[in-house]
Amino acid sequence: MDRVATGIKGLDEVLNGGLPKARTILVVGSPGSGKTTFAIQFLVGGARADEPGLYVALDEKPERIKVNLSSFGWDLDSLENAGKLTFIDATQLKRPGHRMIQPPIEPENPVGLTLPELTLGSLVRTIRRVAAEEGTQRIIVDPITSLMLRYPEEAKRRRALLLFFDALESTGCSCIVTTELRTSMLARRFQIEEYLSQGVVLLHTMVHEGNVIRGLQVEKMRGISHDSQLRPYQIGSTGIEVFPKDRVF
Repeated sequence: MDRVATGIKGLDEVLNGGLPKARTILVVGSPGSGKTTFAIQFLVGGARADEPGLYVALDEKPERIKVNLSSFGWDLDSLENAGKLTFIDATQLKRPGHRMIQPPIEPENPVGLTLPELTLGSLVRTIRRVAAEEGTQRIIVDPITSLMLRYPEEAKRRRALLLFFDALESTGCSCIVTTELRTSMLARRFQIEEYLSQGVVLLHTMVHEGNVIRGLQVEKMRGISHDSQLRPYQIGSTGIEVFPKDRVF
């Protein structure tokens, strides 16, 4: 199976060569675990390898994300201006039933694509169109939690997820979708997203003897062999780094 390098130091070793190409992978984590950092780092790695990326923001607006991640020195604006990154502002889907028409973007100060009266259908169509127009090879949807709030019934939520994942994979791009870890590592319940995606990477944040410890685990990755042990990781000045030879405890 073809692989794509993640751009995250140490992670490709855990994956025995990288993520499977043209698949949809779920990244699950608690608040502050680094889900968005993981996602953007994956896109930056692709941009540097001449693989244009698309970031779909469902929670925080793209301009805020750029500010929050500015300390890593990735210069997202330059990558965007060079056509290697594209941002879609889909934060209108953050609340069920919410319909907010965004003001027009000033041509001299583009922030990204905004979608008036956004629905799941229009989001899928926009992702497909932009991916085709921009020659996109990597797609991030961050986080899908906001989208799933629109489907309180489990059967409808499952169907919506299936359609959404199928739509992403139909682009032929390597996709990462993030979602929130709603409970602790030991007490958590599996989420529907984990069953439907092709692979799952868990980002755990734990407190042990008064210290905050971060652990990454590849819960599943269909089609490739991988290390399923919990491995420590840190968020440093250049982003996320995984330590594939070390154990958390």
